Amino acid sequence: MIKIDQEKCIGCGACVEDCFTRDLVIEADKAKVLNKTCIKCGHCIAICPVNAVSISDYDMSEVKEYEAASFDIEPENLLNFIKFRRSVRQFTDQPIEKEKLEAIIEAGRFTPTGGNRQPVSFVVVQDQLSELTGLALESLNNLGKVLLADREKTPPLIAYYAERWLQMYEGYLANPQKTTDLFFNAQAVVIIVSESPIDGGLAASSMELMTHAQGLGMFYSGFFVRAAANSEKIRRFLGIEETNKQVIACQVMGYPKVSYQRTVPRKKPVVSWR
Repeated sequence: MIKIDQEKCIGCGACVEDCFTRDLVIEADKAKVLNKTCIKCGHCIAICPVNAVSISDYDMSEVKEYEAASFDIEPENLLNFIKFRRSVRQFTDQPIEKEKLEAIIEAGRFTPTGGNRQPVSFVVVQDQLSELTGLALESLNNLGKVLLADREKTPPLIAYYAERWLQMYEGYLANPQKTTDLFFNAQAVVIIVSESPIDGGLAASSMELMTHAQGLGMFYSGFFVRAAANSEKIRRFLGIEETNKQVIACQVMGYPKVSYQRTVPRKKPVVSWR
């Protein structure tokens, strides 16, 4: 529930003007909460010039006052940072510190979600990475057999992947301890779960930037997302009980064993200016 400290409130109306759901009004020269349509987005907290607003459901100690020195990023630096990031699949054996994983999750937690529903959760796999590898390769092996059984209708690239999945699973069964082309030598796998592909994807994007900002490398495993979509065993392993939730993204990460020297080219953007 939104609370407004009436002694602090100066009745400026800034929170009323910024409330998208129109759940705030000015009465007797003070801001008042109707608490009918509020989605607890926190805009009223962020905009209040006298810090008179709070939300009882949230930890208000997390709120930080704006400081340009620690909050602002030069646009050119941000764009270069985005251009320079690469998908990393070569990792060292150095473990990832827990505080860095927590910061990555924090970046996902504070990413905007539709209607502020915050329907995104996270699963971090480290100690049981070998078990998850086996479950994923088993699922991909089963899927690969289905795709190759009707090869004429399977696109060439998908058929290539299907054959590769069968080979990966065969190699895993022969030596479960050997590094595979699923997670390589990753030190952690972070899985983003949500009922909303958009909300989950946006969270994953923020988390990716935080991963690279901390000197870590990562890549998105589309293989695992496909494996999870076809395996109840994986869902049980991850603790996904709600039928409306799915694995949106899988981030495979570790300290990079490779050093890139420059950005890469991309196709020109397709843009319509109206």
